[in-house]
Amino acid sequence: MSGRAQDRAPQSNPARWVAYDVLRAVGESDAYANLLLPRELAKAQLSPADAGLATELTYGTLRRQGTYDAVIAEAARRPVDEIDPAVLDALRIGVHQLLATRVPAHAAVNETVRQVRQAAGKPASGFANAVLRRVSERTTEQWQARLDELARSDDERLGLRHAHPVWVIRALRRALAAEGRADELDDLLAADNASPSVTMTALPGLAERPADAEPTRLSPIGFRLGGGDPARIIAATEGRVRVQDEGSQLAALALTRAEPVRAGERWLDLCAAPGGKTAVLAAEALAHGAVLEANELSPSRARLVRDSVAGVPLDVPVSEEDGRERAGRGRYDRILVDAPCTGLGALRRRPEARWRKQPADVPALSELQRELLSAAVDALAPGGIVAYVTCSPHLAETAAVVAEVLREHGDAVEELDARAVLAGLSDAPIDLPAQLDGSGRAQLWPHRHNTDAMSISLLRRR
Repeated sequence: MSGRAQDRAPQSNPARWVAYDVLRAVGESDAYANLLLPRELAKAQLSPADAGLATELTYGTLRRQGTYDAVIAEAARRPVDEIDPAVLDALRIGVHQLLATRVPAHAAVNETVRQVRQAAGKPASGFANAVLRRVSERTTEQWQARLDELARSDDERLGLRHAHPVWVIRALRRALAAEGRADELDDLLAADNASPSVTMTALPGLAERPADAEPTRLSPIGFRLGGGDPARIIAATEGRVRVQDEGSQLAALALTRAEPVRAGERWLDLCAAPGGKTAVLAAEALAHGAVLEANELSPSRARLVRDSVAGVPLDVPVSEEDGRERAGRGRYDRILVDAPCTGLGALRRRPEARWRKQPADVPALSELQRELLSAAVDALAPGGIVAYVTCSPHLAETAAVVAEVLREHGDAVEELDARAVLAGLSDAPIDLPAQLDGSGRAQLWPHRHNTDAMSISLLRRR
């Protein structure tokens, strides 16, 4: 892995090196921490305590990276883009220990300086020592007050307090305002910075939740474990019980349960990776006598889809084509378009996404989303339904895309009430206020529903 020190002293703390290596990979190779960290933990064979420390250092540092960069820039008296990236990542981990953990200040400074010396040399370690000692001279509250003074606008101040880029804060505010709930912004930003609880699903018709598990409030197939190792349960059930966010469960069920299924229906999961929703669709198709096909452009991600559906006794062919072309190869009764997006709805799980994406990424993504949804609508049989899903609440990726496709297809397609469909999946009430644009779109939120911020729209071909 790029950035890994070649000769590490025996006394080096392995938890800090795991966190450092993951941060280097995220920064250099656009790696996903939630995928890489478990592999690095297994490789390092850490004790449970060290694995917990490595996890906290990794996710905590990535989550608050923008705030820590502002602290480092002030303490270093230079912009962070003038600091060697290998040194900067170590400093970020050190600042996280100083400002957000119970690690003693002397240990945080000394271990980070030692790490910088091994990774970047003695001169860099002297610089790191000076920066961290300046950081340690102020408390977390004092640093926040200093950042408040440095902020150039109210939104920048909010961004430094909650570790969100300003453009993301504004996009989230607009999405909340679209349902008259802009006053919930602080709660949403706080929820984005909280580690999510592990939510699991028992594939319908193929598995039952454990007797001691707590059912989820909204999804009829979800639960949370009362205890025990999720990996052991997953292995014992051959993947028929698995980890899955409750919002993802609801997105798949919204398509399969929007209307009763007729035997022989033909279904398509157009953008299927990594395959969690595909597995739910496959279980539902098996139970109702439907046929399911899946598609994923990337060969490596297509393998993830095949692995995900391996525990379902249903043949699910997985093609590897551009979804805009693949949709036209047949007529389907139900299509899931879980479109590529900014991922702003999953910042609890993928904290680096907030720093990785830029406003300039949105127009190209929204155009791709529109083309995928339009192609899916064209591929529907009369009466067929498409679920358009994004793990982003950004209005350019959600409401605007659906509105444009509805305009494009005119009277040939109608929008269903996705909020009513979700409300019908559970006996528990679900707080889904109407969208002010009059659409039937359902928007889930981490602060309100304890799910990823999943947007779900349902369109039916007349």
